[in-house]
Amino acid sequence: MQTNENITKNSILDSREEIAKLDIENMMGSIEELGNQINHAWSDTKSIEFVSKAEIRNVVVSGMGGSGLGADVIKHLFKDELKVPLDFVHDYTLPGFVNENTLVILSSYSGTTEETVACAEDAKQKNAQIMVIAAEGTLEEIANENHYAFYKIDPKFNPSNQPRMAIGYAVFGMIGLLARAGVISVTDQQIEAVVKTIQRQIEDCKVETIGDENPAKSLAFMLLDRRPVFVVSDFLEGAAHVSTNQHNENAKAFVDYKVVPEMDHHLLEGLKYPLSNASNHIFIFVKSMLYHPKNIIRMQLTQKIVADNEIDTLAVPIKAQTKIEQVFEMLTLFGFAGFYLAMLEGINPSPIPFVESFKVDLKKMTQGI
Repeated sequence: MQTNENITKNSILDSREEIAKLDIENMMGSIEELGNQINHAWSDTKSIEFVSKAEIRNVVVSGMGGSGLGADVIKHLFKDELKVPLDFVHDYTLPGFVNENTLVILSSYSGTTEETVACAEDAKQKNAQIMVIAAEGTLEEIANENHYAFYKIDPKFNPSNQPRMAIGYAVFGMIGLLARAGVISVTDQQIEAVVKTIQRQIEDCKVETIGDENPAKSLAFMLLDRRPVFVVSDFLEGAAHVSTNQHNENAKAFVDYKVVPEMDHHLLEGLKYPLSNASNHIFIFVKSMLYHPKNIIRMQLTQKIVADNEIDTLAVPIKAQTKIEQVFEMLTLFGFAGFYLAMLEGINPSPIPFVESFKVDLKKMTQGI
């Protein structure tokens, strides 16, 4: 039976008018435009020209926050298909191995992220081959001045203008650039299938789908006033990173993620204490029949051990036919869930005041460094 409080909260989640009072920047619009972001990015990157000046033996992506998420998704999703190593950097400098045989992709939605701008100079000094993803800013200027292959994001399908909600542009902009460089191969048919999967998930999760029929709303209620841990395996690791990032910034919630099988080698002994774990945590096990067969079994056993430690668990099945479709099935579901969690908390999901004030303070304190 629903409590009066839950009925009141449901009335918010079931009304676009009530949601709009909190969602001033229209983040909901960005979530619902994910499929259009993908089609837009895929179309725009097809016209980009890139001629490799040397054999590409590795790829390094420089990007922070939402702008760096695409690389994590791609690294794990295409692990079995990548013929060269792909790594990412969330810092001011590139690895020492970067040279003329390295493709460096500089990714910054704003084009001004200081770590990525610093890596642009580092990549040039190391004589790397360089591609750029940005909507504007310093990186656009650098790309134009140096004639780098450049994907300029036109964020018309990201009405909130939040970089973390431009995940369709981030992932498929990067996929498009990697395809131009001959590093990976993706077909139009795959893109079409991904977009159809997203649209089906939107139908299930949209505002007009009410009550227990809506998996994203049900998930949001489960996460409310808890410290969630998302548990995934292999090809969904990057998607878990994206979902965690979005929950942190959108719902202002302390959310983390863990990966099977690695967590089985240490975290199982860290569940008992503190005793408050049992009342504070909830583990969300994202299950897929496309995991490695042993990881399918590991997920079951891991969930049992977490439950045996009296910590709440929830299994969320992902059902699409292919790995790339499942990634975006998960991203759509969890994107809605994080948004609805913000609504339940009564907050505008778009502003990130602590991140912004941190940047201001950092700039003041590091002038000249």
